[in-house]
Amino acid sequence: MARLKKHTPREIVQPFAAYSQGVEVPPGARWLFIAGQVGEARDGTIPKDSQAQVDLAWANVLAVLASASMGPEDLVHVNVFITDAADVTLNRNSWRKISKDGGPGITMVTVKRLSHPDWKVEVQAVAAKA
Repeated sequence: MARLKKHTPREIVQPFAAYSQGVEVPPGARWLFIAGQVGEARDGTIPKDSQAQVDLAWANVLAVLASASMGPEDLVHVNVFITDAADVTLNRNSWRKISKDGGPGITMVTVKRLSHPDWKVEVQAVAAKA
């Protein structure tokens, strides 16, 4: 079966981290849309530490992927919302631990606040299994 095809043309700015500028999904792929995952544990606890929240948000994304028999290599696009621009590096470091083949397209946005005052990061994703 065909695989996801990554696109990063030389004519445009190269990625700042482990991501691709575009991802092409072959016909017949199975799609998964992952709701925003935050740095909150199953029991409702929210770590105060930004790195712990970033790691937990990504762990939650991976758990949703696994429930659909997918992995990080199946991610097509990710949106990351953070409340502190200083946490951009934390997110990039967490992502590097799990990314493969340049990763999906990623958009990262600094926002004033998420829907819970203690949340510092939210990761929304789209995946496709070819």
